[in-house]
Amino acid sequence: MNLDPSLQPTNLWLRPPSSVMELPRLGAFSSSRLSFARSLIRKMGRQRWQVTQTRFDLDANGYGEVIYRIQTPQARYHVVIFSRYLDDANRSDRVIAEAWDLTFGLVEGDVEDELMASLAENVPLQEAGRQHSNLLVISRANRSMRNFSSFVEQLSQGQQPCESLLKTAGYLYRTTAVYGNGKFGIADFARLRQNPDFRQPFSAQMTAVYVLRQFSIDQVEHIARQKSPSAVPLSDELKRYVGIGNSTGLGMAPFLINHPLLINQWVHMRETALSLTKQEVADEQSQAQLLALMRRAIQSLQECDIEDADQRAKNVDVVNELSMATAWLDQVSPESDLWLQLTDWAEAAFTVETQELINTLLIELYPDHADALEDYMAAEESLDLIPDMPLIQLKQLIETHMDWALQVDLTAPDERFWFWYRSIEKEEPRLGVRGLDEGEEKELSIAIGPRIQRVHANLDRHLEEDPTALTIDFLMANPRDSDIIRRIQTMAVSAYGEIRANLWHRDMKPMHLLRTKLSFLGAQRFDPKGERWVRVTFFQGAPLISELNAEPVDLVDFDDWSFALAPEHSRSQAAP
Repeated sequence: MNLDPSLQPTNLWLRPPSSVMELPRLGAFSSSRLSFARSLIRKMGRQRWQVTQTRFDLDANGYGEVIYRIQTPQARYHVVIFSRYLDDANRSDRVIAEAWDLTFGLVEGDVEDELMASLAENVPLQEAGRQHSNLLVISRANRSMRNFSSFVEQLSQGQQPCESLLKTAGYLYRTTAVYGNGKFGIADFARLRQNPDFRQPFSAQMTAVYVLRQFSIDQVEHIARQKSPSAVPLSDELKRYVGIGNSTGLGMAPFLINHPLLINQWVHMRETALSLTKQEVADEQSQAQLLALMRRAIQSLQECDIEDADQRAKNVDVVNELSMATAWLDQVSPESDLWLQLTDWAEAAFTVETQELINTLLIELYPDHADALEDYMAAEESLDLIPDMPLIQLKQLIETHMDWALQVDLTAPDERFWFWYRSIEKEEPRLGVRGLDEGEEKELSIAIGPRIQRVHANLDRHLEEDPTALTIDFLMANPRDSDIIRRIQTMAVSAYGEIRANLWHRDMKPMHLLRTKLSFLGAQRFDPKGERWVRVTFFQGAPLISELNAEPVDLVDFDDWSFALAPEHSRSQAAP
């Protein structure tokens, strides 16, 4: 497929940004074939990456150091893990925590004794450490105490754990931050731009998380063996059903605002894959495949035990609506425009969550479309200034391409309800109520819509005085507006980069921002904990490292692991 994704060919029926970039729709996105976790596993299988355990120094309680080697066709890396005792009173998923059950890092190259000593001293300190420049990723994780303890206990007694534990929390460990891109002294992302293994955004982070999943399995089996000679290993079916959790909050939200060209690229590629899919002529085989995917998604949602009442209710609605769509699809003939019929009906009759889930499943039908786009998920993030642009033209750009920002009445209290600021503890973004909470004088410029509206009003006043003014004339008088002017000029030619929402509005849901990014990373099982942080699961259902090392022949089956289903017979007794 010779598609240049930087263009918008006339034969692509791309959905308008006025619909796609609404915050509730973005917040309904699901992990798809284009998500970074999925594309990583495909790449690892296609290129025959080999992952081997080279050090396993754990005591009977599972504390110590473990190293996994990753050998790609291009280079060698290591995931180094430090497991330490953590008192229950100190276990916290908050970003201000200072200790965790384990810390780990992805290292470029070999880990010699001197480097290992440096890692052992600093990686457990995370932000407070002096991290080595050979580190591509550092992170930390806490145990799911109920799952972890139950798994160890059942395995030590010669039994397989109950799969229902993983229906509530789909993991043994959950990360609380996965840092890359030069944070705290580790390697900058610029170093990876020419690296064939990790050129895609977040691929290094996803690799470290994938290996951590294997460690969580290896550790519980090790502790169980130390407890009893009757211990059995975890079944392969349950191993696949184990994922890695993640707990994240408002700290993730500004990413979507601060990287508009990257977000444009992600959404553009997703919309391109969807458009190409909807133009395909349905046949009996593709219809049967979509029916199977829909039924699997329904069962997966039914099996997830979500704690948040609102999300649980949304999942029930999706199950009911997707069941209606399945019943309809099972009765109709595969007409040439079947996919358009389905999506048109969904947009007219179903909730936005169901609409976007159907879109995700449709993308799955034609892997060649999505897979050809995965190398275009990165973007050069340069917001260029055009100083000689006539000021009247700049004003017209705003009115034509960013009219959504001008439609908000910023004098209304509800439109100015929230403000964003940076916390003192760890300089993480936070939300405050305007006029009530402290910190308004340190407000962050995260709400782009109000800034565009303010600049538009200032342009009007400047043009009244000088109708022939250029952009540089305006900036000479308003130098602090340089960044927003750069953004307006650049993003006016990018369809999907700007989120069309007032991020000050009382009804703004920060969870939509979090879910948007998490969906592109490959997160599943969204379980909000209030409006400002969420727990998700990565790699649940993904192939195991043993399957990766076995060099899969059929990569189609190897990649078919979305919407994981619980094993059917996980409590069968195993022989000692």
